[in-house]
Amino acid sequence: MVISVQAWNRRRYQVDPELGGTVITGAHVILYSTDAKADRAFLRDLLGTPSVDAGGGWLIVALPPAEIAVHPTADMPKHELYLMCDDIAGLVSELSEDGVAVSDVSDQGWGLLATVGLPSGGSIGVYQPRHPIAARVPVS
Repeated sequence: MVISVQAWNRRRYQVDPELGGTVITGAHVILYSTDAKADRAFLRDLLGTPSVDAGGGWLIVALPPAEIAVHPTADMPKHELYLMCDDIAGLVSELSEDGVAVSDVSDQGWGLLATVGLPSGGSIGVYQPRHPIAARVPVS
């Protein structure tokens, strides 16, 4: 079922009119890793955000404000995750000095992109956007 933006805005899916807010309260990203403990610690240190122990040392790290974009494709639908930063050159330099494997920065038009190696051997994209940032728009 597809609903229009206007219909969505009318509905807003209020949890409790007295408490405010909507049913959707955030996003939870799952990365699969061959060395989850090391990747969790790396992301905790990289992001510098609060984290919680969900039990048994299972670290969940808070994300900075986020946004979601939907791009058209003729291929199979897929999902991608990129962390955003304000200074890709500075981030790449700092990570490289710390011995983290980081790709060269590539200009994608919509932003400057690099890939950061995770301790498990996986990787995650980081980019300095050139587009307006939805997460920085004040909520009215």
